[in-house]
Amino acid sequence: MLRPLPSLWGGPADPPCLLEALAATAAQRSDEIAVCDEGRELTYRELSRWIGGIAAVLVEQGIRPGDRVAITGSRSAAIVAAMLATVYVGATYVPLDADYPLKRLEHMHTDSGAGLLLYADREPAFTTRARSLRIPPMPASADQGEAAMPPHSCRPDLPVYIIYTSGSTGLPKGVALPHRSIDNMAHWQRSHSVRPDLRTAQFTPLNFDVWFQEVLGTLCGGGTLVIMPEPLRRDPIALLDWLADNRIERLFLPYVALNMLTTVAAAADSLDGLALQEVNLGGEQLVCTPVLRDFFRRLPGCRLNIHYGQSESAMVSAHTLTGPPEEWPTLPPIGSPLPGCEAIIDPGDQDEPGVGELLVAGLPLSTGYLNQPRLNAARYIPLDLTRHGHNRAFRTGDLVRVEDGVIHYVGRADNEVKIRGVRVNPLEVDACLLEQPGVTEAVCVPLQVAEGSRQLRAAVTVDTEEGVFDAGRALAALADLLPGPSVPVSVTVLPELPRTPSGKADRKAVARTLAGIHLHGQTSAQTGV
Repeated sequence: MLRPLPSLWGGPADPPCLLEALAATAAQRSDEIAVCDEGRELTYRELSRWIGGIAAVLVEQGIRPGDRVAITGSRSAAIVAAMLATVYVGATYVPLDADYPLKRLEHMHTDSGAGLLLYADREPAFTTRARSLRIPPMPASADQGEAAMPPHSCRPDLPVYIIYTSGSTGLPKGVALPHRSIDNMAHWQRSHSVRPDLRTAQFTPLNFDVWFQEVLGTLCGGGTLVIMPEPLRRDPIALLDWLADNRIERLFLPYVALNMLTTVAAAADSLDGLALQEVNLGGEQLVCTPVLRDFFRRLPGCRLNIHYGQSESAMVSAHTLTGPPEEWPTLPPIGSPLPGCEAIIDPGDQDEPGVGELLVAGLPLSTGYLNQPRLNAARYIPLDLTRHGHNRAFRTGDLVRVEDGVIHYVGRADNEVKIRGVRVNPLEVDACLLEQPGVTEAVCVPLQVAEGSRQLRAAVTVDTEEGVFDAGRALAALADLLPGPSVPVSVTVLPELPRTPSGKADRKAVARTLAGIHLHGQTSAQTGV
């Protein structure tokens, strides 16, 4: 166990079960709009009926508390209703984003142990041995009377969902989040926002933890969840118009998306058409650029919140930027712990006692990785009982410093990085590259190519006896194995990899080499660019 370490405490918390909060909200706001997608608008009464209908089918299929139900399809009201029905019957929701590579989806489905697969649009293309059925349609709206949410199962330790995050073996690893964590997040979100019932864009892909913050933080607070068309995620010009047309008041974005949106907005004559009251940033360190400051200067009624957390510890800390945007720090802090969270600082270098790895204890903590006992032992560690009653913590791998009770992000203690707001483990890319024909060594590194823009690039050495290495074919193979942010922009063949004195591949030297190639536009038949 670790010796007593300095910590910050967010204060006590006693959040209600999110299912009880949602049922109470649905009863109070039964005729108000709960969810909109491209095909429909659902009131809270209609959403309640749909959840109840799906829950009944799940029970008929033998689903019980503790079982796992995988759900796939395009983002829609159907996915939201199926997720909530799954959680209401006490089962654990396993999202499978239909845009992921098929091999990755097959692994996630098998590894999760889901006994039932629900799909929203069309039958999934990936192979599964589990039972599968289409999400039951919404009941006819002609039904009379109030619609009550179905009976629910809500224990603090019962997992709400399992999501998959990047792994160093070439395969993603599943993380289970229990009610105590997600109840706390949902309750905090609706109480922290400028209003609990904000009209909120559902921007985040299914397989990311912020999706639950968007959905549960909105519906438990009585707001309207507006599901954004998928193409807008990559079209900031159209997104800006969509935000105005749909009167969006709250937005959750990764830094790269916020950077693109504010850059586009800088060219707009006016932002008067926007209804934004709150932007919540997550995923990586915020850099307050001139265009970002200008965006919020032109929207004086909109506040900017910085959220910090991981898949393994949902919503750890938050910070709200106040005062004139031109006075905001270039690198704002990640804030103070949420209620129920204890943030512990483990100094790793005696030469820098003010900097240490952030450990998370308390309500945000997940139950751990699925089927990964060795990794759990390394990342979820026992503690001597803290003064706030915690004896277990998660090693985030993030280096931080604390100033005046506020946490500032310093960098990563390991190799994981954020690409387009998504956490990526370059070791996973290395592992997949090493599976490609002829590759003998592989190193993937992040390069900062412009302010607010980071790319993955890879270097390999090859066995010349295997023939000419085809970088394009290797990149295509990676696209079948990895989500988009994990696929490097290029694969460059080097005669040998630079090494540290201990004989390990020198990642910093590799990054310098690849940066030089990128800067001078050097290419070869063996380089994918």
